[in-house]
Amino acid sequence: MITDREITAADAARNESLADVRPGLLHRRAFLFGSAAGLGALGLAGCATSDHMSHAEAARVYGAVPQEKFPIPAVDVSKVDPKYYRRTVRYETKEAPGTIIVDPGSYYVYRVEDDGTATRYGANVGRDGFRWSGDAYVGRKAEWATWTPPKEMIKRQPEAAKYARGMPGGLDNPLGARTLYLYQNGAYTLYTIYASSDPESIGTGVTSGCVGLLSQDMIHLYARTPVKTKVVVLPA
Repeated sequence: MITDREITAADAARNESLADVRPGLLHRRAFLFGSAAGLGALGLAGCATSDHMSHAEAARVYGAVPQEKFPIPAVDVSKVDPKYYRRTVRYETKEAPGTIIVDPGSYYVYRVEDDGTATRYGANVGRDGFRWSGDAYVGRKAEWATWTPPKEMIKRQPEAAKYARGMPGGLDNPLGARTLYLYQNGAYTLYTIYASSDPESIGTGVTSGCVGLLSQDMIHLYARTPVKTKVVVLPA
């Protein structure tokens, strides 16, 4: 649930320098966790092709992204279980290459490749009572999107009403650097795959059904995901 202190922190963050941003990100990400409802340098990093990524390699893959509209700080990789680092894995599926498969029970998101492998990303997922499963597709995508709390959230948590007309994109915005909006039958589901700046959330169930990847992973996935891409959310 969003607290008054968290909303105050979100407002104050707009006046912080980049060096001061990271300590407050956990509170700012709480907005998304309570709602119903991320190339360049990363291309040099690619995906690990073995079963292990060293701490040094992880620090490079999840390093700062200064060329972004809002420069993204490096991830403190010591706060992420190494099993959630991005890597290429063997993955047997009948789904076509390019399909995104969300496995909330294991806290992974897979992007199916064309050689019997998948790019695997660690994720945060919906908490108890907010999980869902089924087929969807990417209906639209956005960089540094405006976040607007759904009416259902405002009713449940009135303190979010101050953002009823939207919170502009930025480091303090819950959707982060990149967002994939999930649709079914032409309608927005209110669920997204978004960029999280909270490393400690990866591998946990904390959202209201949305799926979060570390910002660097989300930028990597976003660049390879066109609109209309199929998304399969497995049962937890």
